[in-house]
Amino acid sequence: MQKILIANRGEIALRIIRTCQEMGIETIAIYSEADKDMPFVKEATMAFCVGEPPVNKSYLQVDKILEIAKREKVDGIHPGYGFLSENAAFAKRAMEEGIIFIGPNPATIELMGDKIISRRTMEKAGVPVVPGSGYGLKTSEEAIALADKIGYPVMLKASSGGGGIGMVFCEDEQALDKSFAQTKARAMAYFGSDEVFIEKYIKDARHVEVQVFGDSHGNIVHLFERNCSIQRRHQKVIEESPSPSLSEGSRNKMFETALKAASAVNYTNAGTIEFIVDENENFYFLEMNTRLQVEHPVTEMITGLDLVKWQILISRGERLPLLQDEITLSGHAIEFRLYAEDPVRFLPSPGKISTLDWSHAAGVRIDTGYDEGGTVTPFYDPMIAKIIIHNETREKALEEAVRFFKDLKIEGIKTNAPLFLNVLTDNDFQKGKYNTSFLTKNLVN
Repeated sequence: MQKILIANRGEIALRIIRTCQEMGIETIAIYSEADKDMPFVKEATMAFCVGEPPVNKSYLQVDKILEIAKREKVDGIHPGYGFLSENAAFAKRAMEEGIIFIGPNPATIELMGDKIISRRTMEKAGVPVVPGSGYGLKTSEEAIALADKIGYPVMLKASSGGGGIGMVFCEDEQALDKSFAQTKARAMAYFGSDEVFIEKYIKDARHVEVQVFGDSHGNIVHLFERNCSIQRRHQKVIEESPSPSLSEGSRNKMFETALKAASAVNYTNAGTIEFIVDENENFYFLEMNTRLQVEHPVTEMITGLDLVKWQILISRGERLPLLQDEITLSGHAIEFRLYAEDPVRFLPSPGKISTLDWSHAAGVRIDTGYDEGGTVTPFYDPMIAKIIIHNETREKALEEAVRFFKDLKIEGIKTNAPLFLNVLTDNDFQKGKYNTSFLTKNLVN
């Protein structure tokens, strides 16, 4: 593989470019008019504009992206995460053009992208799933009848949903009846499908995921777990590994289950099996992400591995670089998603970054797509950087994180850094006693 097109932007595009540079691979960046001065555009071997700032006029322009890929004779396309990363039709079209899609095969993306079908697939494989419907619900009456059987509260979900969109908490029959038609309409508007289903709401749940990798030679491994329970509106904010709230027995059982889930679909490349965990450490399959995760640096720090490099090696037909007993875990890592965000109202706060000073961050990994003087535009996710801290123990990692955010200097825009200091100094968080309701109950109105 001599040349790769990166169908993404910002920090993840820059992250992929740097691995490609280390591997001696040329890179093609694509960018919107709003991103023409971004660091990833300058860092790539070549870069081409694909359109106006809105994503549907630039980063989702499949025909333009493939036209560039063919014209420049690229060997592979790396989709990063978001945008086209879990678009089976895009992956299939790339492959039809003789271009390697750096990810799982399109059939697997399609299978696991439908939450109802993936749920049924996991049930068949003997993987525990949350009580609920293994089929699309047509009417609110049908949903209410099922909810009466499994018990309230329930989550009403769009089968093709993601990123917290298309998920509604329903405490009782009245809420479910009121939300049903609205959720179907929202699902159709965002995902092109109005199919919805319900699952039992697991109270005080934790969100734990297992990183898996598979190759085309039948080998599948796990790279340990990440606890992603610090969330706002079902979107992850802080991730860490190892999880501070799982017993060793539950961890090992979760790893075995994740491998069973990946094997059930003959999985290749990078994927994540996501679980919901109750107060008694019973865990249930939530979904499978068929791509690299935003929080993959957490796993890289505890394993010392380059997951993007693994993706590229596997995509060109090679075996997994390591087998299960060769993969080891060292220390503790935690990632913070630093956003251009009003820390009080929690709304995006776009603008020019007049000061961006990382000089105090010796030993801290910072994955960012911005330089000082850069502008966070309103067109895309407002994440400025991912701050990843790795140390010998969780306690030392948290202490280092507190020092980092106290000394952080960013001016010109508001950020969510104050939120991180509040979390880090919270007694329950320090003890690892937190779940997906933590922010709502403790720190966010």
